Amino acid sequence: MSSLIKKYNVAGPRYTSYPTVPYWSETPPTIDEWTLSVKKSFDESNAADGISLYIHLPFCEKLCTYCGCNTRITVNHAVEEVYINALLKEWHMYQKLFVDKPVIREIHLGGGTPTFFSPDNLNLLLKGIFEHSIIHPNHEFSFEAHPNNTTQEHLQTLYNLGFRRLSLGIQDFDLRVQQIVNRVQPFENVERVVNDARAIGYESINFDLIYGLPLQTLESVTRTIDKVNILRPDRIAFYSYAHVPWIKPGQRKFTENDLPADQEKRALYEIGKLKFIDKGYEEVGMDHFALPTDSLSIASKTGNLHRNFMGYTHSHTQVLVGLGVSSISDAWYSFAQNVKTVEKYYELLNNKQLPIFKGHILDDEDLILRKHILNIICKFQTSWSNESEQCLAVYDAVERLTEMQKDGLVELKPFDLKLTTKAIPFVRNVCMAFDARLWRNVPKAQLFSTVV
Repeated sequence: MSSLIKKYNVAGPRYTSYPTVPYWSETPPTIDEWTLSVKKSFDESNAADGISLYIHLPFCEKLCTYCGCNTRITVNHAVEEVYINALLKEWHMYQKLFVDKPVIREIHLGGGTPTFFSPDNLNLLLKGIFEHSIIHPNHEFSFEAHPNNTTQEHLQTLYNLGFRRLSLGIQDFDLRVQQIVNRVQPFENVERVVNDARAIGYESINFDLIYGLPLQTLESVTRTIDKVNILRPDRIAFYSYAHVPWIKPGQRKFTENDLPADQEKRALYEIGKLKFIDKGYEEVGMDHFALPTDSLSIASKTGNLHRNFMGYTHSHTQVLVGLGVSSISDAWYSFAQNVKTVEKYYELLNNKQLPIFKGHILDDEDLILRKHILNIICKFQTSWSNESEQCLAVYDAVERLTEMQKDGLVELKPFDLKLTTKAIPFVRNVCMAFDARLWRNVPKAQLFSTVV
C-alpha cells in the first residue's frame, strides 16, 4: 500500500461534479441559456422527484485557517436580515421560472456558519423559502452547525421547520491542532449539542472530521476518534485536508512542514477507518462512514447513493438550486455559480439579475462521462454496454486504467469496470482516467490538492 500511495498520490479533483469547475467553459452560459436549462430540467423532474436547495450562509465570527469555503468574517449580526432579504429575492426569481410550484425534496444550509444567524432569522428565511412551494413527503432538511454557538433554540426552531439532520464541524478534538487552525471547541460543547438534538428528536447527526491537519499525529487522531465514538454520531465524514494556500491565504498560517504527508497522512485515515468499523460503522463511498440504520448506509447497499455539490445523499434530484454568494446550481444539463462577494451579489439582485458569473453547458460527451464518474464515486463500478453510455473518451479511459489493473486496483472486462477493495483510497484516480477535459488540458500549475 505504501508504494501505491507514493505512486498515485497526485493532485486531482474531488469530483462533486463533472466537468470540474476549473474545466468549465471559458464562455459561461448566458442568463437565457441558463434559465432555459433550469426550466427544462425542472419540467422533466419536479413532479416525480422534486428539487434540492443549497443555501450558502457565509458569515463567521472567526476564520478557521484550514477552511477552503467562501466565508465573510464579521461580528456584526446586523448583516443577517439584509442577506436573508437578498436570498429570498434570488429564490423568488427562480420561482418565477417554474410553471408549477417547486416540490422541495432537500435543503442544506451550509457556510460559513449557518448558526451565526439567530433562530428568529433562520425561521424568517425558511418560511420565505416555503411560501408558494410544496414540501416533499420524504424530504430531508439538514444544516451545518458550530458547536460553540448552536443553542437549544436553534435546534428546536429548525426541527419545527422540518429539519431532522445536522452536521457538526468537529475537525479534531486535540487542543494543539484546534489552536493552530483557530477552531477551539471543547468536547463538552459538542456533547451538549448532540444530547440536545437527540432529546428534541433529530434522526441523524453527522460529524465532520479532517485528517492531515497541521500537528496531527497517530496518537492525537486516535484520541479524537475515541471521543467521537463515545458520542456515536449516525454519520461521519472523514475528509482529507486540502492544502491550497494559493487559493486560501489563511492556510499560510502554517507550512507544509507542519502537515503529515503521504504515508503518514494515509495512516491517520486507516486508523480512523479501523476504529469506526470496529464500532459498527460501515464505509460509504469515499471518506464517509455511517451506522447500518442510517439512510446513507442503506442507500449505499441498495444502489441509490448519489453525489452532488452538497456531498453524498440518499436521494437524487435533477435540479439543485444554489442560493447565496458562491453557491453552485446544477440543472443536470448545465451548471452555474453565483458571484463570490456579498457586495456584487447584492448589486446584481438589486438590478433584478440572477447573480451568476460563470457556468457550463454540458455537451453529449460531458453527460456520458458524468454518469460514469458518478457510478464510480457512488457504486465503485460502471458499465457501457449501451450505445448511450459510450463515447471515444470512455475507451481512452480504459487505456489509462491498464496500469491500475496491473496494480490490482481495478477489474476491466468488455464494457465493464469494477474497483477492488484495495482501490477505495484511489477512487479519485479512477475518476481522473475518465476526465477527458483534464487530459486535454493538463494544468501547468497546481489547481487541486492531492487525492490520497
